[in-house]
Formats: sequence, structure tokens, C-alpha cells
Amino acid sequence: MAKAMVQATIPHSKPNTAYFERENGIYTLTMSAPSKIGLPYGTKPRLLLLWLTTQAVKTKKRTLVLGDSLSEFMNKLGLAPTGGRCGSITHLKEQMKRLFACSITCTRDDGSGWAVNNIQIASEANFWWNPQEPDQAGVWDSTITLNEDFFESLISEAVPIDMRLVGLIQGSPMAIDVYVWLTYRLAHLKKTTFIPWPLLHAQFGSQIVRRDNFQRNFREALHRACVLYPEAKVEPTKAGLTLRPSRRHIAC
Repeated sequence: MAKAMVQATIPHSKPNTAYFERENGIYTLTMSAPSKIGLPYGTKPRLLLLWLTTQAVKTKKRTLVLGDSLSEFMNKLGLAPTGGRCGSITHLKEQMKRLFACSITCTRDDGSGWAVNNIQIASEANFWWNPQEPDQAGVWDSTITLNEDFFESLISEAVPIDMRLVGLIQGSPMAIDVYVWLTYRLAHLKKTTFIPWPLLHAQFGSQIVRRDNFQRNFREALHRACVLYPEAKVEPTKAGLTLRPSRRHIAC
């Protein structure tokens, strides 16, 4: 997964505005999108980012071929193609448009120093599939060309995860976020660390107003993530979350 999307994450549910912000200590991620398109949210843009990152690291190519047909590509994401206004095909098409049209800004501010990184995921995207015939191959290849800076960041510092396991929790965007975050955080943890609930709320649940609701949702997501990563030494308490040095989930 792209490191920038691990330290702070995209919306879980549909935002009411075309602007979104999440914080993780000195790190802040903000997203903006054309008002007519809107911001990406939910499971599907996460699956898209995971697949794009994996393919970029594997192939070392900026331009990625998505597949001969829409059904083939959705299978790669672990999605079953279903039609209709509320079907997975329509929703995936919408989320692809939202993800590749948005702009992302990452800032770090420790009070004395400040840094900024502006991210555009794709410089070009071409989708030639017919949603009405998802099994039919397009006349031309459907491709995504990653923005050069984004591509270079993936090659140099992408966070390794097990894409096969993510499919088991794709019904919960927060569970995906927690799983990916634990994989990254515990791989570098040298000593026992405590994170209070207010900081976790800012990082993972800024769309959930009530703190008690967030804690309940986070505990459920944490449980699902730890089923996939049983070596994770984590303990939720009344005050927050305790992390202890753990065996790496992905050897690298």
C-alpha cells in the first residue's frame, strides 16, 4: 500500500463535501475533488490502491494494463461483477472516477519544521470496457498511467501487505485500514507504545462524531485485522491502544 495512505486514510463513507482531512500526530492528509465528481470512499478505492501499488512494485512500470475485460479486472480485485444502478460494476466505475480525479496533500508540522507533498495518483486513465457486457474484451487496452512522483514513492517505500487476506475483510473499510496500518507500524516498532483514543479517532474515525461509537467500531475492526495478523501484539484498553514489538507479518 502507498505509505501516504497508511499513515492516514481516505473516507470510509460518502463525504458531504469535496474536501476531507485526517490527522496522525504531526502528519495530516487532505483530499479535494471536483464538486461534480466527489471524493472516493469505502472499500473499492482501497482495493484499487492496493492492486495498483502491487502491480507497480511487481512490474516496475508506470502504465498498468487492467485486463482484457471488466470482469477480469474485477476478479483481480476480488469483486463479483453485478449490474444495475446499485451493482458492483456501477459502484466500481464511480469510485475509479472519484479516485483518479482527486488531489491529495500530505503535510508534516512539528512546530519548528514543515514539509508538504502533493500527490496526484494518475496522470492518465483510459477505460474502454462496456459495463453492459463485462465479459467482453475491449477494442483497446484499458490502462492507468501513474503519476511519476507517485510511482517513484511506491517503488521506494510501499508498505507490503498480503492482498489475498484483504479480500476476507473487504466488507469493512476500517478493518482494511487497521490491518494495513498494523502491518506497517509493527514492522518498525522497537518498544511498547501507547496510543490514546483521541489520536486513534483523528486518524481512523474523523467521520464518526461520537467517541464511544468510534471505539466500538475500531475494536471490531481491530479484531478482524488481528484474525489476519495473529502475531500482532495489541491490546485495546479503556484509555487507548497498546502496541508491543511483534513478528513481521510480511517478510521483506
